[in-house]
Amino acid sequence: MEDRKVLLSVKDLEVKFRVRGRILTAIRGVSLDIYENESIAIVGESGSGKSVFTKTFAGMLDSNGFISNGEIIYNDEELADTYVALNPVAKKLIADSKKALDKYSKLELGAKIYQQILTLKSEHERKASLNVEEEKEMDAKRHSLTTRRTELFNERQTFDPTKEKNRIRETTEQIKALDREIKAFDIEKNRLIEQHREAVKNDTAYQQTYTEQMNALKAEYDKAVAGEITDELRARNEILAKEIYLSVGRYSLNQRVQLIRGLRKALKKAMQLGVDLNSEIQRNKVFDTVTFRVRYVDETSEKLHGTCILNLAKVKYDKDWGKIRGKKIATVFQDPMTSLNPIITIGKQITSIILKHQNCTEAEARVRALELMDKVGIPNPEKRFDDYPFQYSGGMRQRIVIAIALSCQPKILICDEPTTALDVTIQAQILKLLKDLQKEFGFTIVFITHDLGVVANIADRVAVIYAGQIVELGTVEEVFYDPRHPYTWALLSSLPQLAERNTKLYSITGTPPSLYNNIVGDAFAPRNPYCMKIDTIAAPPMFRVTDTHYAKTWLLEPSAPAVEKPEIIANIHEKLMHSLNME
Repeated sequence: MEDRKVLLSVKDLEVKFRVRGRILTAIRGVSLDIYENESIAIVGESGSGKSVFTKTFAGMLDSNGFISNGEIIYNDEELADTYVALNPVAKKLIADSKKALDKYSKLELGAKIYQQILTLKSEHERKASLNVEEEKEMDAKRHSLTTRRTELFNERQTFDPTKEKNRIRETTEQIKALDREIKAFDIEKNRLIEQHREAVKNDTAYQQTYTEQMNALKAEYDKAVAGEITDELRARNEILAKEIYLSVGRYSLNQRVQLIRGLRKALKKAMQLGVDLNSEIQRNKVFDTVTFRVRYVDETSEKLHGTCILNLAKVKYDKDWGKIRGKKIATVFQDPMTSLNPIITIGKQITSIILKHQNCTEAEARVRALELMDKVGIPNPEKRFDDYPFQYSGGMRQRIVIAIALSCQPKILICDEPTTALDVTIQAQILKLLKDLQKEFGFTIVFITHDLGVVANIADRVAVIYAGQIVELGTVEEVFYDPRHPYTWALLSSLPQLAERNTKLYSITGTPPSLYNNIVGDAFAPRNPYCMKIDTIAAPPMFRVTDTHYAKTWLLEPSAPAVEKPEIIANIHEKLMHSLNME
């Protein structure tokens, strides 16, 4: 895969949801590179995080969901290429930014001393508060109380007020008792903090030493930041000023001014802390706090030219998603009837997307729509153009959804279990259609499914996901014929095609872990028949099997006992061929 272009690079992604006063971590530290023109399947049980993972880079997370960590870098030269006009307003804003940055750069001269000041302050605050052990113990106790209160509150919501009045009354009293306990706990914690604060306040020797050290550092800092910055810093600041304007050039004037202030403030803080702004990675991180960075490339007398660092985890501007979602990243959902508007004709639904994202007339949009309908296998497209969704069969509706998704020729097509609602023969047709269209249009398919039979037909690579983590990644041949993770073994063993007459169909025992909790060790350990002691203590790293095959299991640790995969999948190819009468 090294010679193929990385289209989407996900690193250390963490996605959380606020659910009834609690935090659920749906995606936990996922890293994955998705290549141009490949088909990659995301496989796992319901609730494993498959759909949430793809929704993060399609900008479709629910309102209570948020990305708490990580980055999603989208590599698209057309979208990344940025030009802004160098008119009088732009030149003034750039000059103002340059002047402000030159002033802030003096803070860099005293950055090391400033870090010492912060360390000294932190030590003083820590001494005047709870120590680490006390803080940890009290936080754990309060978390336990608040979690119990939330559980009782949620449980009370399920009671029938006409039949379970006593249970509602009892639960309400328990909640009130917990409220009193939490309030008393907070009072006690504040009392202990006040005791520490008073002890430090009355420690005259410590206070004198602290004051002397702080005054000495402040005097040294004032002297350092009074110096002059170098020509190298001035030249860097000129580029930074242009990057600030490039990064906000797509916004309205009012928004531009506000964001410029935000970026200047972020850069000032970075300079004060001594962040290395010559580092591309560090500079990106500073810009990402406000808006994604546009790297300066060159300029003419009339315009600036830059290239975007498209971190989809940091997109804050709705119009940015308007340029990405649908046009660059499109989705085909499971049920076509929920994707299509029942009161708008099929043709209108396709042409509206074409008109939104492409510069063309209605007549041209109609021609393109008819071409797409023909390509996805709709018979007599001109006659069916003005039909409504209810006049189409399930398979034809799904073909129209695919046509809509492809109407703007996206780089990535996310297929979220698109064949689940269809019968087996239609499933095969849709899968063949997707592969044929991929060859013609050259897009990348990200296929979400729990059906490993579908994976064998559509995918080049497979990512097996469990409890919000990728536990195995490899080519489809590696994952099918040489699986290494016990969860992958269990999924393959569950294939109905492998079941023999008069035997019970294999199923995975137990249930996935609660993602509200902090998972210790291997998330699959409680359901893993090959579980070792270390699985319950420490999370395994991602072990390398080959250059393209990785698995997150302690069974691959060199000192682990040798374990063979289950007999049912030992000769999976021959068994599948036999079940399909293809020997």
